[in-house]
Amino acid sequence: MSDLGCKGCKTTLDFDVSMAFQPIVDVDAREVFAYEALVRGTNGASAASVLQRVDDSNRYAFDQRCRVRAIELAAALGMTTKLSINFMPNAVYEPTRCLRTSLEAARRSGFPVENIIFETTEAEPIADPAFLQRIFSTYRGEGFMTAIDDFGAGYAGLNLLADFQPDIIKIDMALVRDISGNRARQTIVGALAAIGNLLGIKVIAEGVERQSEAVVLRHLGIKLMQGYLFAKPAFEALPPVSFDALDTAATQGISAA
Repeated sequence: MSDLGCKGCKTTLDFDVSMAFQPIVDVDAREVFAYEALVRGTNGASAASVLQRVDDSNRYAFDQRCRVRAIELAAALGMTTKLSINFMPNAVYEPTRCLRTSLEAARRSGFPVENIIFETTEAEPIADPAFLQRIFSTYRGEGFMTAIDDFGAGYAGLNLLADFQPDIIKIDMALVRDISGNRARQTIVGALAAIGNLLGIKVIAEGVERQSEAVVLRHLGIKLMQGYLFAKPAFEALPPVSFDALDTAATQGISAA
C-alpha cells in the first residue's frame, strides 16, 4: 500500500495536464478497439516534461487529475470505443476511495464505466503485489477493465499472471521491434498469445511500426495492435486510423493469418 495515507487526498496539483489519444486497433475487424490516453502538458508538451514535475508529494493528485481529464476529454470528443487510462499503483492508498473521482467523472460526463480500462505498467516496481491485486479486484468489481502495460519488460511477468489475470496484457514494444527477423521474439510472443487465449486475456502488441511486424504478429495469433503503423497520438483529438499497410500486404500476397 502507498505510504501517502489519507494525506494523499488532501494534496493539490499546482499544474494542469491534458491528453493525447492513440488508437488500439483490431486488424481483423479493421476498426478501433480502444484509445489510450497519453499525458501531455496543456500546450501539448511531452509526457516527459510533465512527469518530471511529479514526485511523492503530488503523485496522488497527479494520478487523479489524469484520470478525470482523460474521461472528460473522451466524452467531449464523442468517443464510443473503450478508453485506456494509465494509473500509478503507488499513488493508490485505498482502492475504493481512490476510485471515487473516476466514477464521478464517468457519471458526470456520461462515459460508460464498462468502456474504461485502467492499465498499469509492469515496469513500475510494486512493493506489495498483493495490494496491486486488490486494486485490480476493486476496479473490476466496479465494472472497469484492467490491463498490464509493457508486459515482458518489468518486475512481475508470469508470476503476476499466476496470481491474478487482468483483462488485457500489452506486450512491450521491445519484444515487437524487428520481430519479423527474430525467431526468439516470435516464439516468446506466440507463447504469450497462447497463454492469453487459454486464460481469457486479450493480448495487445504495442509499438508496431512496420508492415512486416504486423503481418508476423497476426500470424502468431495477435489481432489487437497499437503503433505508428496505424496512427500517431493526437493531442486532444482522435486521430484518423490507416490500415493501408495491411491492405498492401494482402494485395502482395503476404499472409497475415
